[in-house]
Amino acid sequence: MDPDKLMDMLSKELHETLEAMAKTKDLEEKKAYSEIVHNLSQSLGVFLKLASDMMGLDFDELDGYDEN
Repeated sequence: MDPDKLMDMLSKELHETLEAMAKTKDLEEKKAYSEIVHNLSQSLGVFLKLASDMMGLDFDELDGYDEN
C-alpha cells in the first residue's frame, strides 16, 4: 500500500477516534478509545520517524548504485 495513503488513513482514523472519545461519558469506553488512540499514534510515529530518517539521507551519495 502507498505510504502516503496509509498515513492519511491512520490520521483519519485517529481523528475519528478522538471525536468518538470526546462524545462518550462511559469510562470503560474512554479507556478503550484511549488505547486505540495510543496504538494509532504509535503507528503514525513509525512513519514520521521513517520520513525524518529519509530526509537526513544524502541521496547524492547513492547515485550510481542503481545503475547497471
